[in-house]
Amino acid sequence: PVGHLGTLSRFHAGRRPPHGSLRPSAWGQLMERMDRDAFFAATTPLDEALLRRVLWTLYWRGSAALRGRIEAELRAATGQSPPKPSPVVVDPEEVLSDVREFAELARAGAYLGGDRRVTPRERTRWRFTFRALAKDAIAASCDAAFSEGVTALEELVDLAVETWGWDYFRSDDPLEAAGFVVSDAVETLWRSTREREGFAPFATKAAGQLVRWETRHGWTRSGYGKVAAKERPLAVVLAGMLPAPDRWVAVVDCYLAALDQAARQGSGRARSANDRTPERRSEALALWHSLLLDRLLGSEAEDRLDRLGAHPALDGPEQWFFQARLAASKGDEDRARRLLSDALRRLPGRPEFRTFADELGLEPPELCPTRLAPDQS
Repeated sequence: PVGHLGTLSRFHAGRRPPHGSLRPSAWGQLMERMDRDAFFAATTPLDEALLRRVLWTLYWRGSAALRGRIEAELRAATGQSPPKPSPVVVDPEEVLSDVREFAELARAGAYLGGDRRVTPRERTRWRFTFRALAKDAIAASCDAAFSEGVTALEELVDLAVETWGWDYFRSDDPLEAAGFVVSDAVETLWRSTREREGFAPFATKAAGQLVRWETRHGWTRSGYGKVAAKERPLAVVLAGMLPAPDRWVAVVDCYLAALDQAARQGSGRARSANDRTPERRSEALALWHSLLLDRLLGSEAEDRLDRLGAHPALDGPEQWFFQARLAASKGDEDRARRLLSDALRRLPGRPEFRTFADELGLEPPELCPTRLAPDQS
């Protein structure tokens, strides 16, 4: 099979020569070299000028690695500090094109096999391509051509989130294999957006992306490993970027608008990790709703909590638990008990539910009368 001809070919350069391409005589030359004592004995007759000429020949005709080693020894001898590496310059438009091509090939199953656009070798090296694209997209998001870099990073996060429920690559845990931490990438994306475009565009985009990307237990499939240990809930990331109460209110308004859009769109395309039922959405966003309840309860923006509690884009035990806490805060403990009973029947082992039931003096759910649906009155 032949590899695809797009710009991704730059990630597959520098391959090893075929096995056996090095001649046997070359192997013999590599092995026949002097030891330290023999080398010193052979160079003893040489004067300083001749040694310099030999060193210069090695420096001028040697490889880049050899030149770097000689330069490092010269700097150490003269007490000079090593030069700072030059910043990597990326082309945001090229990065966006590469990301889109990579995502298109992945969603088409090209990295699983049966597609001539991706060679067998490239299929086994997909994680290195993913890692390189992520690095370039993050660098491009801080570039002057801001929009292309941010779009590239957003599309790469979309692909990463989808790998939780879809097999695009030959890996049991694609994000762990690629070393891609979704929460770190999203934080970079959000900070770049806030710094370049201002708070209002940031709030609108972050709220919609929170609805689309947040999960309850992270984005790796296994839930353990180096990547999983670094993951943070997006609710925590976003909360750390909202220093003042008015910022919270602005983001909540954008968040409610994003939920309105999700309710209108329904299930949309069946991406198991990105597009969710109201129940799955409530479970994924439970921590964010808890933060909003703690932040807005008793404030002038408390009416946003009422809208959130009755929102059609949310449903299920986590939403009933939120409604129960909201009802209890308003003094309606009877309604809170009814809602919490329904939540406990669905998720009897959830620690937060049990703790709140103890606070309300609620009897175990198996002793409560069975209800068909939560009280929405």
